[in-house]
Amino acid sequence: MTNFLVKTLANAGALAVAIWRVHDITLTGDSLGREALTLLLVALVFGLVNLLVKPVVKLLSLPLFILTLGLFTLVVNALMLLLTSWLAGKLNLDFHVEGFWAAFVGGLIISVVSWALNVLLPDND
Repeated sequence: MTNFLVKTLANAGALAVAIWRVHDITLTGDSLGREALTLLLVALVFGLVNLLVKPVVKLLSLPLFILTLGLFTLVVNALMLLLTSWLAGKLNLDFHVEGFWAAFVGGLIISVVSWALNVLLPDND
């Protein structure tokens, strides 16, 4: 359970940095508390997308991963962020990613920041 909370907090931190740095990734709310709650819920959705959908997409696109020497991962990360944005809209969460290139840059930022946060935060498996 602790590992799940740590990964969710790392996702929330990485999403916050992407929202802060990329103009076309937005998170809105009535108050700071509402924005924080929305960020945590979006981090949960993002974590579920990465847990359930990303492995299937990676398996189906394995030849592209091999052909591009792994660079196709950046495209898959962008697609997972766009899927998270779509799901957040369906769940009435005020999170939106506008366009592929914003998702591409956001996915790159999220990958780097979540890696750094997972290194810094404790892992009690």
